Amino acid sequence: MNKGLEKFYELVEAFESLPTIGKKSALRLAYHIVMNDNYCGIKIAHSIENALKNITKCVRCGSMSEHEICEVCLDESRDNTKLCIVQSAKDIFVIEDSRQFDGKYFVIDELDQEVLDSLHKFINDNEVENILFAITPSIANDAFILFIEDKLKNHNIKFTKIAQGVPTGVSLENVDILSLSKAIQSKVEI
Repeated sequence: MNKGLEKFYELVEAFESLPTIGKKSALRLAYHIVMNDNYCGIKIAHSIENALKNITKCVRCGSMSEHEICEVCLDESRDNTKLCIVQSAKDIFVIEDSRQFDGKYFVIDELDQEVLDSLHKFINDNEVENILFAITPSIANDAFILFIEDKLKNHNIKFTKIAQGVPTGVSLENVDILSLSKAIQSKVEI
């Protein structure tokens, strides 16, 4: 580390701690903000502060929201009988961009009794008839699907999962919209 540039290298390290940002990208970003566009840096810092203060989990579905209940849960035009289960709230953005799903969502980012109780309540409150698992295909996630399906066996629900178009081991955020659209249209019964 160069003497006299400790603050600059702290900024580089901060950028480098973000997913998918390597040393070279972090250096370019830090240099741009410090030397070329101070306003951009201030705007980013302000946006981060606002997001951290105002974004929380929806109490119903676990998605991101600036309110206690997210916009999707409040949207009366959505089909309450359809539920899409995802493992990350960011996957909802990808699915919404595909415009292939008109139901509600439920995020299961960790399996514990509280989440399972919330899922049961969500299913009962919305009279869910169809569940679509939109999770990255893998052996571990197949076990995850079977576990959830078993926990919901007392409900009269048709289970499906996204099909072709999403390669095994690839996160939904890295799948193009066309492939995701095809996967949702071609969902398969479990």
